[in-house]
Amino acid sequence: MTMSNFDDQKRQAKRHTLGLLSAATLGALSGLAVGLPSLASAQTKPAPGVLRIGYQKYGTLVLLKTTGALDKRLAQQGIQLKWIEFPAGPQLLEGLNVGSVDFGTTGEAPPIFAQAAGADLVYVGNEPPAPAGEAIIVPKNSPLKTAADLKGKKIALNKGSNVHYLLVKVLEKAGIAYKDIEPVYLPPADARAAFERGSVDAWVIWDPFFAAAEKQLGARILVDGKGLVSNHQFYLASRTYAQKNQEALRITFEELAKVDEWGAKNVSDVTAQLAAQIGLEPSIVEVAAKRFSYGVKPLTEQVIREQQNIADTFADLKLIPKKINIRDAVINIKL
Repeated sequence: MTMSNFDDQKRQAKRHTLGLLSAATLGALSGLAVGLPSLASAQTKPAPGVLRIGYQKYGTLVLLKTTGALDKRLAQQGIQLKWIEFPAGPQLLEGLNVGSVDFGTTGEAPPIFAQAAGADLVYVGNEPPAPAGEAIIVPKNSPLKTAADLKGKKIALNKGSNVHYLLVKVLEKAGIAYKDIEPVYLPPADARAAFERGSVDAWVIWDPFFAAAEKQLGARILVDGKGLVSNHQFYLASRTYAQKNQEALRITFEELAKVDEWGAKNVSDVTAQLAAQIGLEPSIVEVAAKRFSYGVKPLTEQVIREQQNIADTFADLKLIPKKINIRDAVINIKL
């Protein structure tokens, strides 16, 4: 991880946190987004007979990659599989938009920002809700006991990410106007440093950073996403690839379904594989893995409506420049 030019105290805090997660690891988590980076102007045409999958270090695609099963299935169809790692969801979706990858996965927020920025991407599948995988946490000795106590408080979060929507819903339920809290927009490493120093009163965060804060700092859950948000993971593709290569995507989803079925029954093995990838203690990864949901499926009407609600909320908060229609970016793949 490249350290920024902050004071020595912050540097020490970052070294202590998350075992010096690499920049790639920081981006490997669901929903890391502050808006889509500037889209590159040059378009890269996909090579025939190739599927390029963009992945991050945490999640089901990592498990699929380690098995080699999809590589073998596609090779039998004359399709070469290329795995390309990205540091975060927004960058992965930029890669889809400019044609450097064909398929990938992110949380709920990045595709909303991408679509609002004009990226021609499509939703092709999703994992079930994992609402317990994100939460508002407070230091173990914090006087804050309920969501109502957040009024007037400094709250760290990654702007425009899945947890931004969680915060909005928590405040809404507690009857607190968004203007009545002080949001402190920080990426996970900086947010954790601020949380440890006591510079913020609460932190809205997702796994495995969430699990790491619980295990390493004794952070206490003020409220998690259960009953408030879904916290889906979405699979996305470039529209052109999805329209012309549905068989390759169908095979990909068949293998993802197998990995999901295995992962749901073998949390200890999932933990071992992911811990090795992201450099966190297995005990931390195990907590996060247990809160993940497995079972890839096509988008349902309910999921589309939920994603539309998030997009509308972000538009109302002026986090995206305009309202969008999620249905414009949904394509039906027979999974």
